[in-house]
Formats: sequence, C-alpha cells, structure tokens
Amino acid sequence: MPTVTRTFTVTTPPELVVDYLRDFGHAEQWDPGTRTCERIDSGPVTEGSFWHHVSTIAGVTVELTYKLEELTDRKLVFVGENQSSRIIDTITVDAEGTGSAITYVADLEMFGAARLFGPVMALVFQKRAGDTEKQMATVLNQLATSSN
Repeated sequence: MPTVTRTFTVTTPPELVVDYLRDFGHAEQWDPGTRTCERIDSGPVTEGSFWHHVSTIAGVTVELTYKLEELTDRKLVFVGENQSSRIIDTITVDAEGTGSAITYVADLEMFGAARLFGPVMALVFQKRAGDTEKQMATVLNQLATSSN
C-alpha cells in the first residue's frame, strides 16, 4: 500500500484551516487532480458526511465516494472508496506561530487486479502529493489573506 506524507506550514491559523478543509468539496480548489467533488448528503458537515469525488490519475478518470471519518479541532480523516481501491487521507493541523503546520498523509490500498499497478501507482502518488502540497499551501495562504 503506497503511503505519502507531506508536512508544510501556512500563515492561516489552525481553526480556519480545519473549518475550510472539513468540507471535502473544497478539494476542487486544493487538489490539482480533482475534477469534481460534490456533497451527496445534506446538513452540516460532520463526521459521516459524504462526497462524490472524480479525479484524474495518470490520465485515468477515477470516481470515489469519500466519507469524513474523523473530525477534531486538529485532525481530519477522509476515506475514499470504490470497487478497486481505498484512499485514506489524514490531515493533522498544529499551531505554528500565528499560522499552522500541516501534515498530510495519504494511504492507498488497491484491490483485485488493480493491485498489479501498485508499484506504478506509488510513483504517481508521490508526484501527486507534491503537487497537492503546493496547491493546498497556496489556497490556505490565500484564505488567511482574505480573512484579515
């Protein structure tokens, strides 16, 4: 199971980071591979909320149903699943001065015949994680600017 970890800092305080990231629909803004991400249930965004997520990975369109599994004032865990894979995104947010230190961990598990692509997906996953880190940092830093 490929796992990637990225840690970076932003100027946005932790409470604003968590409030923004808890809505996985915002992945359209911070994840360069995301094409669409729409909420498929209603009400406040809490543990148990769901999204339909469409992304492109290595030129292939992938659809996952994501669930917000865990939400605290410093940690978010999203689990995305389809018939051939499961992705667990864990985002931890700690105070760093007036901003935040963010640790983003993505674990990919592939099922059935898709497991044959594991080594290739590990490389693709590493590149995508770097792109996501840059985009997420940019979006979160802009969030800090707009909230002042």
